[in-house]
Amino acid sequence: MAETQAGYEAVVELTRGGIVECVHYGALAVVDSAGNLLTSLGDPKLVTFPRSSMKPLQAIPFVEDGGPEHYGFTEEELAILCASHHGTDEHVRVLRSIHEKVGLQESDLQCGVHWPSDKATTLAMRERGEEPTSYRHNCSGKHSGMLAQALLHDYSKDEYLSMENPLQQRILKTVAEMCVVEPKDMAVGIDGCSAPVFAMPLYNFALAMARLADPIGLGGSRASACQKITHAMMAYPEMVAGPGALDSVLMSLMQGKAAVKGGAEGYQMISLMPGACGKGSPGIGVAFKISDGDPNRRATYSLIVALLRALGFEDEMASEAFRSFNTPLLKNWRGLEIGEIRTAKPIEITKTW
Repeated sequence: MAETQAGYEAVVELTRGGIVECVHYGALAVVDSAGNLLTSLGDPKLVTFPRSSMKPLQAIPFVEDGGPEHYGFTEEELAILCASHHGTDEHVRVLRSIHEKVGLQESDLQCGVHWPSDKATTLAMRERGEEPTSYRHNCSGKHSGMLAQALLHDYSKDEYLSMENPLQQRILKTVAEMCVVEPKDMAVGIDGCSAPVFAMPLYNFALAMARLADPIGLGGSRASACQKITHAMMAYPEMVAGPGALDSVLMSLMQGKAAVKGGAEGYQMISLMPGACGKGSPGIGVAFKISDGDPNRRATYSLIVALLRALGFEDEMASEAFRSFNTPLLKNWRGLEIGEIRTAKPIEITKTW
């Protein structure tokens, strides 16, 4: 079986009867805020779209310009601007509060409509005969933030998703600055929610996540915006995803040590705060991509467990709170152990502290 694909290598494997039966390929970069590559799998320069993992960066211009203070947003409301929320009634409550403060209507959202990711919410809605609306869309928080930014600067509200709008040009420039790449070098795509999404090397996005955690040398307003965003995400983790979701559970478990945000098609970021990995440890950014999109996320869970263990979070990974994501033994429907899921090779971190 091939050990590499273009830019990727085997990162997670599943066994049955002692034989490797399934392999997930991926690429990973772990970078500190000074730009040191601490470890990698596959090609750390692999160019790909972070998808929703980019949302905290997309929120920076709005926070940098004092938008939350201008509209009187709470930290809970700031957190949902960075979210792929699960569409619960609590998420809708927060979104309605944002729209009331800004002067928006739900019909202003151009993200589309889908059923909530939260199964209990979907069941309750079906029992009530209620159809989903744009508030239930997982990206409606990001879109609400973009609309608020558009109104703050008198940009076109109707064309807030157009790359010709100064709003999206400002976001492009900010993302490029955080990733230390030129805007012209980032390919522009259209995300599932119709917003622009930008592609960059894994290394550069991991660097941006390290700088988000430890915004050294970014200037007063940029550094303050980064700190406000990560603090809001960590203070209200269920706003960022939902009950039982990886991002929310992991942020709750890490207790202020990490901001976590997944993206579609097997993308994941972790932004580790200074000191999280021990005395003197810098801000550390993690970015990885599973090549097959990891539809059931089993490769993502396995890689996160191995990576965070390598970074010193053994107790957190072994905790009861994380048990549903740390399941190395594979069982069939009768509960018989039939194999295991494991990383294809050990992860070793080069410490700079």
